[in-house]
Amino acid sequence: MSYAHPEVLVDTEWLSQNPPNENRKLVEVDYDPVNGYQKGHINGSSLIWWKRDINDPITRDIISKKEFEALMSKNGITADTEVILYGDFNNWFAAFVFWVFKIYGHENLKIMNGGRKNGN
Repeated sequence: MSYAHPEVLVDTEWLSQNPPNENRKLVEVDYDPVNGYQKGHINGSSLIWWKRDINDPITRDIISKKEFEALMSKNGITADTEVILYGDFNNWFAAFVFWVFKIYGHENLKIMNGGRKNGN
């Protein structure tokens, strides 16, 4: 299979050779963190809870830029940080968050191919 942007996809081997650090953050995006992140996650990853952190509870749209910036700060992510996203449901929610990052101007993004099931 050929991808339009294969440079965005990384695998667990790449991750083992490029572990999270001050300039590279690994983020698990979960719809249900009680049955996901809290039961086990890749060492060094932080959590973005899709329902609570990314969706505005009133408008049912993505959070505002100000709220997004606060979430990034909470997760130690700056404009220059390389962010690797992965998650449950075959990365559906990670892909959604990928586009939220893009909407707010964050360019240095990757998705771990296979998501949560390949990372744990």
